Amino acid sequence: MNENYKLLTEHLRKVADLNYAAALLQWDQEVYMPENGAAGRANQLATLSGMAHECSVDTRLGELLSVLINDTTLSEKELRNVKEAHRNYNDKKKYTTDFVVNMSRTVSDAFNSWQQAKERSDFSLFAPHLEKLVALKLQECQLLGYKDHPYDALINQHEPGCTTQELKRVFENVKQVLVPFVKSVIATSQAEDDFTHKKYDRQKQWDFGIGLLKEMGFDFNSGRQDISSHPFTINFNSRDVRVTTRINEHDLCEMIWSCIHEGGHALYEQGLPYDDYGMPSGEYLSLGIHESQSRLWENNVGRSRAYWQYHFPKLKAIFPEELSSVSADHFYAVINRVAPSLIRTNADELTYHLHVLIRFEIEIALMEGAVAVKDLPQLWNSKYREYLGVEVPSDAKGVLQDVHWSHGSFGYFPTYSLGSFYAAQFYNKALEAIPELETEIANGNTSSLLNWLRTNIHAYGRLYTAEELCIRITGKPLDFNEFMIYIRRKFPIPS
Repeated sequence: MNENYKLLTEHLRKVADLNYAAALLQWDQEVYMPENGAAGRANQLATLSGMAHECSVDTRLGELLSVLINDTTLSEKELRNVKEAHRNYNDKKKYTTDFVVNMSRTVSDAFNSWQQAKERSDFSLFAPHLEKLVALKLQECQLLGYKDHPYDALINQHEPGCTTQELKRVFENVKQVLVPFVKSVIATSQAEDDFTHKKYDRQKQWDFGIGLLKEMGFDFNSGRQDISSHPFTINFNSRDVRVTTRINEHDLCEMIWSCIHEGGHALYEQGLPYDDYGMPSGEYLSLGIHESQSRLWENNVGRSRAYWQYHFPKLKAIFPEELSSVSADHFYAVINRVAPSLIRTNADELTYHLHVLIRFEIEIALMEGAVAVKDLPQLWNSKYREYLGVEVPSDAKGVLQDVHWSHGSFGYFPTYSLGSFYAAQFYNKALEAIPELETEIANGNTSSLLNWLRTNIHAYGRLYTAEELCIRITGKPLDFNEFMIYIRRKFPIPS
């Protein structure tokens, strides 16, 4: 190996060690940490974040990258790693250590206040912390710089190269094409879902979820599942990937699709090249691509008739009394029931994008200064009334339902819709590549699909942009029409 490239690898792995050590503390904070540990944990995370930042902007790293970026002896993969690392370095240099430490401490405090506020359904407990975060995110936009809109700087962190204008065009499609389609679907007869709200034993649900993860291909020797208030996936390397779920004994669907969704994220992380730890080629590409993996498994596979042809008899054997009068066809109709709802994570795969649209518009308003933090509950409730026709009964089921803002993750929500649209395009291509795929899924075999994803997506890490990868796989950039092809096939509207 080129000696300078070897030095770069060693340095970037040191940065990764610090970042993943902090990530492990964050995982513990959301899963096991006792309430009184919050203040100490905030300091620990701030210290590690500061150390990681200082290592990320070390002048020796900059000098090394300046040499390597002009090194003609590097392979194509090595050069792509260098270019991506150089871009990261230049972005990190725009931050001061004080800013990074302040952001980390503010996020830790905000997360703990959000948990308390959600438990008490009182936004006012979270509002002062959110005000600090919004101010810091606006400061971050100025540090990073942007061409047309401050939100550009935020979305670029999650979906590199994407702009506010591009997102507005995507959500214009949602408004103009998807919304009328959704209304047409809702107008058709929707299956009664009363059986999903019977009491389903917590431990039996847990065991079933573990089985689903195993059958998807999740490696429990390289990961684990736990309970958290908001399901998430986190990794410390591709051989240590953690997922969380939540269980509601009176909502059978919540845990099942939480497991499948987070399992999709986890399979992506476990599929990244372990030997490239710390390098861009060993990291996920973008949140849109990451979300494409979870949404593909959750919806294209996990809500398909073929998937439940195999899994419904197993579920019925576990809950024979609760599901005694439920047929496989009725179960399929219910899990694809389209209806307005309050909670994004529980929404069907069509109205889901209206939940994302609401958050996108609110974040834009916050970054433009068009709305004050204290007025968010009122704005949130009015948009749910406007777009979904539902009345929000409480802060916990409204503006406090998502953890993202307490993490400072502004610009994140749009990637959920981007991910669904990528997922449909990728899945349509997988069906072409594997003609027998749905037959295999109906027989409980998803290994061909996982191998296809590993070969075409997971193996490349961040060697390509999302657009380059999409073209490489499907022959064209992201195309919203591919999503409409998929859902029109799945939700035929009677003429």
